[in-house]
Amino acid sequence: MSIPLSKEKEAEVVQSIVRFFGEKLDVEISQLQARLLVTYFFQEIAPFAYNKGVEDALKHLIRLGEDLPGTCFQEPLTYWDTEGGSRVRRKPQI
Repeated sequence: MSIPLSKEKEAEVVQSIVRFFGEKLDVEISQLQARLLVTYFFQEIAPFAYNKGVEDALKHLIRLGEDLPGTCFQEPLTYWDTEGGSRVRRKPQI
């Protein structure tokens, strides 16, 4: 798996890596070396972040699905009610 980047974004990332190596590690690397490092990170390490994001999204959707009856509940037999309020409300706890 690889994360596609526009040429502009890739150039920004490469420049950031070149700067990081120069300022933080006192090592000068070429743009080609930085580009190879980006490719390596995206192929080897980025999938961990991607998979964690998918896992978090799944957990969130499951929570929403489990609470759906409590979130969206249509009260039956309200024709004669004169309250005039919203008929969709949280399901009463039993």
